[in-house]
Amino acid sequence: MSLEGEILRLKEEKDAVLLAHNYQRPEVQDIADFVGDSLYLSRKAMEADRSTIVFAGVRFMAETAKILNPGRTVLLPDLKAGCGLADAITAEQLRAWKREHPGAVVVAYINTSADVKAEADFCCTSSNAIKIVEAIPADREILFLPDMFLGEYVRRRTGRRMHLWVGDCPVHAKLRPEDLDRARAEHPGAPVIAHPECGCATQALGHVDRVLSTDGMVRYAEETRAPEVLVATEVGILHRMRRLNPATAFTPIDAGAVCPFMKEIDLGDVRDSLALGRYVIEVPGDVAAKARRALERMVAS
Repeated sequence: MSLEGEILRLKEEKDAVLLAHNYQRPEVQDIADFVGDSLYLSRKAMEADRSTIVFAGVRFMAETAKILNPGRTVLLPDLKAGCGLADAITAEQLRAWKREHPGAVVVAYINTSADVKAEADFCCTSSNAIKIVEAIPADREILFLPDMFLGEYVRRRTGRRMHLWVGDCPVHAKLRPEDLDRARAEHPGAPVIAHPECGCATQALGHVDRVLSTDGMVRYAEETRAPEVLVATEVGILHRMRRLNPATAFTPIDAGAVCPFMKEIDLGDVRDSLALGRYVIEVPGDVAAKARRALERMVAS
């Protein structure tokens, strides 16, 4: 039996749902029950009527699924699937930052650990960060963490008084304005879409046609009729975009924009996770209870 066949059999046998992020390996996306961004997958994890959630993503995503689904088993197929951005701030660092700004509202990007989420008032994703910030009373000071590029984009779009944590996604941050200039010169006339975590998205807004979340990029791929589109984000999403719209050439700004953490999980890991029940993700009850409030606000927005 093929690996794909084993996974399909084991999903039924173990009463499991398989979730995969847009940046996962193509073959993992193809076997998943749901593929999407962090917000979409958080909602699907809550809706899925299965006792086990297998999360093909990175650790903070599996933690989020566990927090929102405390009565279910959550498996992360490879414990090496971490996140450089989530590592940019610790709970102790956030507590110290909060002491410097008493009364400030804390908005934590979903790319954070459970401990950090427990210290936040709101969680957000790139698809709803602006909406969440705009809903906070205008007289409140805001601490936004940990991605400074996404935070700066939200600050410019909302005009809000925001303090930004100095952190970034190593993959997105390396995409610079000069990369856009080179790509435009090599592909004249092609529109450019960029994820707000990209360094180029914030620093070269005038050179970007659309700044879009991963979910926004998927929807754009379905709708566009352009013969070619230049894409500034982690290249894993191109697989899904090309499947949705084979008539458009989706070209990466940088073919080397690859997150090694997102590529840790392969089909063998998924099969073994289902067969052996590994690796179980747990979140301490007190941490989960505090983090759940911020996450539920994110999911509801």
